[in-house]
Amino acid sequence: MKKRAIISVSNKKGIVTFAKQLVELGVEIISTGGTKRVLVEHGIPVVSISDVTNFPEILDGRVKTLHPNIHGGLLAVRDDEAHKKQLQDHSITPIDFVVVNLYPFQETIAKPNVPFTEAIENIDIGGPTMLRAAAKNHAYVTAVVDPTDYELVIEQLKQYGEVLLETRRALAAKVFRHTAAYDAIIAQYLTNIVGETYPETMTMTFVKKQSLRYGENPHQTAAFYEKPLSSPFSIAAAKQLHGKELSYNNINDANAALQIVAEFAEPAAVAVKHMNPCGVGVGETIAEAFQKAYEADPTSIFGGIVALNREVDEQTAAKLNDIFLEIIIAPSFTEQALEILTRKKNIRLLTVDFQAERKQEPFIVSVRGGLLVQDEDTYTIDDATLQVVTERKPTEEEWANLTFAWRVVKHVKSNAIVLAKNGMTIGVGAGQMNRVGAAKIAIEQAGEHTKGAVLASDAFFPMSDTVEAAAQAGVTAIIQPGGSIRDEDSIQKANEYGIAMVFTGVRHFKH
Repeated sequence: MKKRAIISVSNKKGIVTFAKQLVELGVEIISTGGTKRVLVEHGIPVVSISDVTNFPEILDGRVKTLHPNIHGGLLAVRDDEAHKKQLQDHSITPIDFVVVNLYPFQETIAKPNVPFTEAIENIDIGGPTMLRAAAKNHAYVTAVVDPTDYELVIEQLKQYGEVLLETRRALAAKVFRHTAAYDAIIAQYLTNIVGETYPETMTMTFVKKQSLRYGENPHQTAAFYEKPLSSPFSIAAAKQLHGKELSYNNINDANAALQIVAEFAEPAAVAVKHMNPCGVGVGETIAEAFQKAYEADPTSIFGGIVALNREVDEQTAAKLNDIFLEIIIAPSFTEQALEILTRKKNIRLLTVDFQAERKQEPFIVSVRGGLLVQDEDTYTIDDATLQVVTERKPTEEEWANLTFAWRVVKHVKSNAIVLAKNGMTIGVGAGQMNRVGAAKIAIEQAGEHTKGAVLASDAFFPMSDTVEAAAQAGVTAIIQPGGSIRDEDSIQKANEYGIAMVFTGVRHFKH
């Protein structure tokens, strides 16, 4: 019996060549709509879907393949005598190949201000139904959803006279991944439209961006996946201009650096190691900002990731080039900057669109057996109601450094303390089991620079010991959320030392 193939594709890349090769191998082509028109224009003999179903396409093409003559031909178990008899009784001929890719729903909703009706019209019904039928019955039917698989199918048909079962099974798995991803994007779109924040089931899909050499450690395997329609302001959407392939740890650290530098409107530079900032600086120019970030911790920045929120110019590039860095992220690089930085063959240079809309996305953490999902922490110092709780108010200079430090401490692993002075961090205490321990680390790192500095804490002080340690080191102003039952102890201690203290009313735990 002559083999038959249904071909109906939105992405027509390679389809003419593939169809010609199938015809040369004795396969009859069934098609419809735009695909049929393209194939006929290239001289390929095609049977219309309507000639198979004996029923016209109706409802503006919404119904054309949903017919027993199609799905009976796809789903019949070929060595089941009862199935064979039913096919014969109803004059249904088996179909051996389904070559389908789907209406471009994702591309449609990616367009600005796309009408809801247009989005809905681009939900494919017949295509997924045929693909799923063929994939379910892959013991007998070859389902092809990806144009990159055309060559493999032709090779096996030529070599073996059929597509091997193991290949049909792999193609079937790809079909179900593809249709599941397609449905996930539709579900997410409609869920957002109706305003569901935490639905009863969470269906998400991601597209593989790259395989990674290894994971967090060399004995772990890993890959990097990108969310469809994710924000252009993201590491997933970054363009790599130079250097080695990104590693798992590079991606994590680069993401952390990008989130921190996004806090600042003025020229800012951030250096990150192990997802914590080791140096942050702001200045009149990006070169000044980077110099401050470097001087904040010239030891830890070695082998780190640097993010800058202004174009990297020649002066800044020269400074960056003087130290060993893994990655530099910026909106752009001047030609002179690239000429300097690309002398090092391994350094990764990334550009990110800082002007792009920064869409809020769910923050998702994997736990064994499930996911934790929450809003992103987009609360900023500008959203807070700041309250001076001490007798002394901060000076104008202290206010500037307090708000700077608060923007940074938000991104430091809890328990977190940041010391700042002159628009730069001078000490960072990260990830400690107690708050005073984090303060002592930050104070030790800052050394003699602590005198006249300010301190920011990501959460309240359970006791006055952190204020005591800060006062002994010479800190003159503190910003913290407040909210402890022992706030008054900390306020009294600050007043005792003449420290100005500000409550924000907002905690910024980060785990």
